[in-house]
Amino acid sequence: MKALQHGRKKVFSFILVALAFSACKTDLVYMNIMEPAPVSMPPDIKIIGVINRSIASKETKAINVLDEVLSAEGPELDKLGAKESITGLRDELMTNDRFTEVILLDDLNLTTTGAGVFPSALSWDIVQQICAQNNVDAIFSLEIFDTDTKINYSNVPVKINTPLGNIPAVEHHATMITYVKTGWRIYDPVGKIILDEHAITKSLTFMGKGINPAVAAAGLIGRKDAVKQTANNVGHEYASGILPYRIRVRREYYVKGSNNFVIAKRRAQTGNWDSAAELWKKETDNKKNSVAGMACYNMAIINEINGELDEAIVWAQKSYEDYNNKLALDYVRILRNRKARAETLKRQQEY
Repeated sequence: MKALQHGRKKVFSFILVALAFSACKTDLVYMNIMEPAPVSMPPDIKIIGVINRSIASKETKAINVLDEVLSAEGPELDKLGAKESITGLRDELMTNDRFTEVILLDDLNLTTTGAGVFPSALSWDIVQQICAQNNVDAIFSLEIFDTDTKINYSNVPVKINTPLGNIPAVEHHATMITYVKTGWRIYDPVGKIILDEHAITKSLTFMGKGINPAVAAAGLIGRKDAVKQTANNVGHEYASGILPYRIRVRREYYVKGSNNFVIAKRRAQTGNWDSAAELWKKETDNKKNSVAGMACYNMAIINEINGELDEAIVWAQKSYEDYNNKLALDYVRILRNRKARAETLKRQQEY
């Protein structure tokens, strides 16, 4: 039994050493890469119309009034929030060189029957009529704006300091959570396509306390302004979704395998990546398959750093296909996906 336990300890120790050795063979490099915008706009769309379709129709007005009472909402809160949201959207779109003009179409009598959910899309006849009458190429529509508020009251025992000493009392706490839900659509009248349909929900928390529920609730001040600011921010956020954006990614690369890898690591650490690549290139002819595979993999890394994605894919494929480097197989997939996104980004930028 002791021999068996001793044998297990040796195997476990060997596994730990192997894992540690494997982990030390690679290091990380971080890159900032540009991603395409989530929404691609046709090149002929230059003038944008922004509409508010979130106003309740007569059929749903009674339901909305009841919701306002149950949710402790002010009757004008949704209206004010919707106005701020489309203002934020318009302001953000106007900063985008992609469009020549952004027009707020606030004189349209459009309503919704959604009550917090996406209504049926506007008919294409209506979309084309709005675009023709206002000389716009596409419509950004706020289809949903809804605030849902929940208030919770609780009693907390406290002691009040008085001339007669500390007197036990009850302090009332009020917690209010307001959910701000928006829903957007982008209508392309020429292609008769809804280019995007997206909902964004934010939550706001307010707290108040006092000697009675009324005083506690009075502490929940600033909610209207907070909702308006959040709505404005959501408009900016959605509008920025049609812009390319940067993300930070990390890649593993080999730093051990031969003396050249050790030297190349130091060069890479000082930012001298091209010089490090000269040493990796030499190791691609190493007689040891494992070393040659790691070198080919690193050559894929340097090509990605330099933006040469096709060349990076060739080296990563060689690393896996010729030398069975397992890390390279996943890397081929990553590079192919990045290349596809880079091609989408190029088309967007050509607009």
